[in-house]
Amino acid sequence: MSSTPIVLADPPGPRGRRRILIASFVAILALAGLVTLAALRLAHRGQFDSELWSVFVDHPDLRTLLWHGLLATLRAALTAMAFAVAVGIALAVGRMSARRVVRIPATGLVELFRSVPVLMLMLFAYLGLPALGWKLSAFWAVVLGLTAYNGAVLSEIFRAGIGSIDRGQSEAAAALGLRPGQTFRLVLFPQAVRRMSPALVSQLVTLLKDTSLGFVIAYSELLRSGRGAVEFLGSRYAVPVYTAVAVLYIATNGALSFLAHWLEGRQNRRLGNGRAAPGAAEATAAETGTAPTPP
Repeated sequence: MSSTPIVLADPPGPRGRRRILIASFVAILALAGLVTLAALRLAHRGQFDSELWSVFVDHPDLRTLLWHGLLATLRAALTAMAFAVAVGIALAVGRMSARRVVRIPATGLVELFRSVPVLMLMLFAYLGLPALGWKLSAFWAVVLGLTAYNGAVLSEIFRAGIGSIDRGQSEAAAALGLRPGQTFRLVLFPQAVRRMSPALVSQLVTLLKDTSLGFVIAYSELLRSGRGAVEFLGSRYAVPVYTAVAVLYIATNGALSFLAHWLEGRQNRRLGNGRAAPGAAEATAAETGTAPTPP
């Protein structure tokens, strides 16, 4: 297998690099100007007074409320992530199936759930399913909506990642006597995960942020907890409370991205740059009952 990296575009020349540098500098200056203007306006309105920001010290119940909201957000997000990954893998395998009776329904489900907004899926799960005799709590309505939409999106990410693997990998696995299921589990999927990890992490971060849509169906996640705190304390505390909510979202998503990059780096160190890990051929041979190919 060739180790030559795939190049999607020619690298910029000296003039292109200068233009990129100038555009980046101008964008940073413009962003800094907007942030400074916003800070001056907030200071003029007294939003930086210590009295407002000491609310987190003076009201321990506020910290408890936001903490419970964060836990509710993580509970819904992690549950939906687990289900969405499982659904995504199943739909990706179904879309790649050679049998039309499997491929066509899987394609229809993917196109249906990708075309419907997440909020509409949550509303259908919370308000529509009870009309059919299936009553769900707000938590499971949020999880079901997130699972349906993100499972469809993840299936396309998985399918693209698996499709990017060289066809010779499958042919070599078949020559070793591996069954299609073993080929997918031992050869194709591990390599595809490494290639699609940036898109996968990005979609999971989006899933976590979409838990805030549970606000509409009265699920007490982080954003709704912040809104309840503002309604109790008064609108003058909106900036400190919503700033704390934003910081919690940023910290959580940053931790998720860091974990994903750490796992990717750990896997790269273990497997090397596209090469099989030592002993991989022996492990495959032991499972399939074939002799490993000598180097």
